[in-house]
Amino acid sequence: MFSKLIGGLGAVLLLVFVVGFVLPSQVHVERSLVINAQPTEIFPLISDLGEWNAWSPWAAMDPDAEMTISGTGVGQTMQWHSEDPQVGDGTQEITGLESPSQMTTHLDFGDQGMADATWQLTSQADGTLVTWMLDTDMREGVPTLMQSISTYFGFLMDGMVGKEYEKGLSNLKSLVES
Repeated sequence: MFSKLIGGLGAVLLLVFVVGFVLPSQVHVERSLVINAQPTEIFPLISDLGEWNAWSPWAAMDPDAEMTISGTGVGQTMQWHSEDPQVGDGTQEITGLESPSQMTTHLDFGDQGMADATWQLTSQADGTLVTWMLDTDMREGVPTLMQSISTYFGFLMDGMVGKEYEKGLSNLKSLVES
């Protein structure tokens, strides 16, 4: 009886593992906020990674994180290391700039995967609609045996990353409007 229970549990775990490889692995997270300022006032704060500590939610999580920024414009990189697992380690590189309306970056989190982020600034009558987006394939850059589990984490990304994007946009709004 006990061996049938263990065998059944093993079969269920194997099925859950295999299903993780066939579930959709693409994730899109998007948040927007209107800031009472022109795009030309906001763009310098997002398009220079050296300015991010003033408003980034991850900088606030671990003010002691080691951060190295090199270069300017397209190709500028930010590399960070933190003992805080919510911040972790990674690099971000600016891959596209269209001043003052759009910026794209590529993020590399090592064994935890990669992602691309996009910022869009759209003028409106009451200011600028600032939209921050993240697109990732939850299996890309992840070791093969971890890809199934990583796919399941994709279902949590909107809640986890979206919450931090909301904080970051709010911080940016406060900084720009003060």
